[in-house]
Amino acid sequence: MVRFVLILSVLAGLLSSCGIRRHKYENPIAKDTKQPDKVLFDKAINDIEHGRYEIARITLNTLINTYDQSEFMAKAKLAIADSWYREGGIHGLAQAEAEYKDFILFYPTMEEAAESQERICQIHYKQMDKSDRDPTQTLRAEDECRQLIVQFPNSKFVPDAQQMLRNIQEALADAEFRVGDFYHKRGANPAAANRLKGLVDQYPLYSRADEALWELADSYSRMGNRFRQQEGDAYARIVKEYPLSDLADSAKRRLKDLEFPVPEPDPDALARMKYDQEHPTKLGILARSTSILRSAPDVSHAAKTGTPAMTAMRPTVPASVPTSAGATGITDVTATTIADSTALDTKPDARQNPPVSADGKAPAVQTAQNVQNDPPPSNYQARPAKKKKTNKKAKPTPAEQAQPVSSAQPPTDSSAAQAPASK
Repeated sequence: MVRFVLILSVLAGLLSSCGIRRHKYENPIAKDTKQPDKVLFDKAINDIEHGRYEIARITLNTLINTYDQSEFMAKAKLAIADSWYREGGIHGLAQAEAEYKDFILFYPTMEEAAESQERICQIHYKQMDKSDRDPTQTLRAEDECRQLIVQFPNSKFVPDAQQMLRNIQEALADAEFRVGDFYHKRGANPAAANRLKGLVDQYPLYSRADEALWELADSYSRMGNRFRQQEGDAYARIVKEYPLSDLADSAKRRLKDLEFPVPEPDPDALARMKYDQEHPTKLGILARSTSILRSAPDVSHAAKTGTPAMTAMRPTVPASVPTSAGATGITDVTATTIADSTALDTKPDARQNPPVSADGKAPAVQTAQNVQNDPPPSNYQARPAKKKKTNKKAKPTPAEQAQPVSSAQPPTDSSAAQAPASK
């Protein structure tokens, strides 16, 4: 009996591995008709559920090319994208993203458009690397999840997208903290302060933001009394925004030593930290033991509440870098389209009003006519004209042929012309 059960288990595993086990499709068509386009769609869905993705795509393309006015056109395009998504792999996920973006472009008002954007976010979210590796997929996932929240704010996928965005920003913030901590340990205090301040300003929900603020204050203290105010602000943020942190009491003592007021904890920050402590993400024994083998980042400590950052992180200038006297900050050069088409006709041309020099005279504009009329300076010496070099040797005249040539002095053209012709 035991042998029979084992044989049945092995057969079930083989059948599932061969793709015979059915994975139900999430977007079926409830209408049961015998129309030819519906028959093609049902056949393609059956192939997708059984893992025959290439055959399903051929069938769906036949439906799209043959019945261009079919009511299943949008569903067919979405099913093609879903077939690539289920197939997986780098090539399959890239094709799925392209198909989902085409679906959003052609059908932006359909309910499935938000689902397509959520799938694009999932594509990059599943390919994220650890925080100390290439952040390309992590940054793409952040952009796509943010796009889902902005473009489809009333969708049912927004809460899940917000949590994914918190997880993504946990990985990005951890990468920044690693760099800032490295600078802090090496004694590069301006670089450490620049990195850590940008981190806590951009990602305040980071699980180790209190540690980043502590190292930020320590970096400012090492930079001298000129940054005493920045040091106090960093300690004050620990007390106010992270009241349940282990560093809150130490930050209060440092504020008293610096003779700065101790702020009251923020009620919203206190409630957020309490919720995160009461709802931790617990990893199993297998997940903890194999974490070193996985390429995905550990986001178990990511925040569960709070609004994630909705803007991209921009590089900042360290506080120790001096600024020019008239500069108020770094500005971007922008260009706008002029709505008034008569601006060129009504406004004066700047080229017609040349700048005035210190003596009150306008600088002379050098033109080709001025250069031609102005006399050359007194010390100007004209270069002699270069003689043209000829490769061919001139043919001697009959007079030159009759004149005897002396070995002491060769005849010249003038002497040859003056000598009488000998008979």
